[in-house]
Amino acid sequence: MRTRFSEEQIIGFLREAEAGMPVKELCRKHGFSDASYYVWRSK
Repeated sequence: MRTRFSEEQIIGFLREAEAGMPVKELCRKHGFSDASYYVWRSK
């Protein structure tokens, strides 16, 4: 199954959140849901 974002992109998103960007703002900026963020973070 093809994903919309590469593994490198997802890691970048997680690092942005760790740097202090609010999750809702991060999701809106890059076009994914906050549920996706929390699934990626759990991995």
